[in-house]
Amino acid sequence: MRFEIPEQKKLVHEARIPLRWGDMDAMGHVNNTIYFRYLEIVRVEWLESLNAAPNPAGEGPVIVNTFCNFYKQLEYPGEVLAKHYVSNPGRSSFDCWITLERVGEPGVICAAGGATTVWMDFPAQKSAPLPDWLRRHIED
Repeated sequence: MRFEIPEQKKLVHEARIPLRWGDMDAMGHVNNTIYFRYLEIVRVEWLESLNAAPNPAGEGPVIVNTFCNFYKQLEYPGEVLAKHYVSNPGRSSFDCWITLERVGEPGVICAAGGATTVWMDFPAQKSAPLPDWLRRHIED
């Protein structure tokens, strides 16, 4: 199955992530669970750049699902370029799409994944409408 980022998406953040020796598994390539950590790193960096970190006493983002498709092995040493896109803003949610490629091999996607993010009212333990300022960042 080939990963397809939707046509209606917006590139919002890029991050370079070093491949660490400890990220590899017994097969000599980056363990599949680590790819989810890379997706998390770029997603959290973007949210922090917007001052949108979760506030347990207020509101913030939560991930309600996530996935990753693997196309090409990553191996130490090197760096990963993570490109983070957003799309489909709804009442209280939006989608994140992230591609991972090796720095120095532009356009060669090693893995791609995504997540659905829901904006939450934490004290009420239920979803809340996306704040207008966040919706503008996703739509503009």
